[in-house]
Amino acid sequence: MRPFLMFESLQLQELPRKQKAILRPATPTRPALRLIEENGVRAVVKDFSMNRFLFRHLAGRFLVWRESRAYRQVAGLEGVPMLYRVINGLAIVVEYIPGISLSDLERPSDLPEHFFQACADLLSRIHARGVAHCDLKREPNILVGSDGRPYFVDWAAAILHRECRFFPFNRIYARFLQDDQLAIIKHKCKHLPAEVSREERRRLEYRSGPEKAVRVIRDGLRRLLKRVA
Repeated sequence: MRPFLMFESLQLQELPRKQKAILRPATPTRPALRLIEENGVRAVVKDFSMNRFLFRHLAGRFLVWRESRAYRQVAGLEGVPMLYRVINGLAIVVEYIPGISLSDLERPSDLPEHFFQACADLLSRIHARGVAHCDLKREPNILVGSDGRPYFVDWAAAILHRECRFFPFNRIYARFLQDDQLAIIKHKCKHLPAEVSREERRRLEYRSGPEKAVRVIRDGLRRLLKRVA
């Protein structure tokens, strides 16, 4: 079956039957994460349909729309899961990536050679599409695929460049891009500190006055998106 036709007939009521595991149960302000399988193909479903009515239809629909829009903006890039579909505006179905997250990595030696350079290269391609991920500081959002490549998952907090074209939002967006880059360097410092360059350490330590002001606004936006996604 062609990838863009995967799960095309899947309905919300079928999710429990096709579920292989609950990756995260629903809470009053967060959706359930389900691992499902259909015709031997696995997918991850972020499902707001189990949340309370107001949250489901106000926050849920808005967040599904935003995340699916980010996936479409970076569609076709190696290192980004494929968006299969959105179900009734309440659930988003994306490609399951076999592998392990940075948070579950037992030893730095388990990382493929040049892994963080591959992360930086992937990030450059994402930014060239006009998207900032905005949540790469969280290690669970960076996977070491079974093929040895990096994959970035969970695009709920992503910001598109076209949303931030005018001042002061363009400055905030530039800071989001920089934060994505610094997140990769921070993970590199933790897992492979000997490979961090002097320039990378300088970038981590430097903060100008305007940058600090922008960070206050940025952090507020990020907390709002992460709290409900």
